[in-house]
This record gives sequence, structure tokens and C-alpha cells, in this order.
Amino acid sequence: MGKFVVKETATGVKFDLKASNGQVIATSEVYTTKAACLNGIESVKKNSAGAVEDQTVEGFAKEKNPKFEVYADKAGEFRFRLTATNGQTIATSEGYTTKAACLNGVESVKKNAPEAEVVEE
Repeated sequence: MGKFVVKETATGVKFDLKASNGQVIATSEVYTTKAACLNGIESVKKNSAGAVEDQTVEGFAKEKNPKFEVYADKAGEFRFRLTATNGQTIATSEGYTTKAACLNGVESVKKNAPEAEVVEE
């Protein structure tokens, strides 16, 4: 069972969604308040069933929000970002060396986020 880990940073509060093995599968922006961070977690839980938009293929099909956008970064690694119904990015991934690993990350968010507990570090 995954969990959302809420932690203070030098500039605010953020969360990491961790899989049951402890691996970070998605990270939030830094929020100014803990309440805003908790709202972000609720948004990820609610929107994690979104479709996958694979932006690495030419002429990719545009999906409606909420969605996972899979893309290649400047370093050539694959990443995803979860966008909410309003189009705002609510969680991002680390860089993956293969698209398959990135898509596994998306599936892990879909599986873990809805029921994940929230803990503070």
C-alpha cells in the first residue's frame, strides 16, 4: 500500500507519493501551507484515474484532463506529470531511462494514490 509523505522544506510544504517498496513515484510542487499541500493530495487521489497522453509519439492523441502526460525531457529521459481537471499540474515523476518504466510509474500512481494514507515526516 502506498503512502503520501508530507514534509516541510525551506520554502514550504510538499508531498511525495511512495509505493509500498518505499520508492518515490510522484512528487508535488512546494506549497505555501500544509492545508494547500493536503488539498493537492486529495486532488491527486481524485484525478489519478486519468488517461495517458503519450507525448513521445508524433501526432499523439490529445486526452481530456485529468490525464497523465508522458514526455521526454531535455536529457532524453521519460517523465510524467499528472494534470487535474482544471489543467494544473498536481504531481510529477522522476526521470526514467525507458518509456516502459515511466508507464509502470503511471500505473503505480493509479494503483497506489486512491487509497494511500497520508503521513508526516
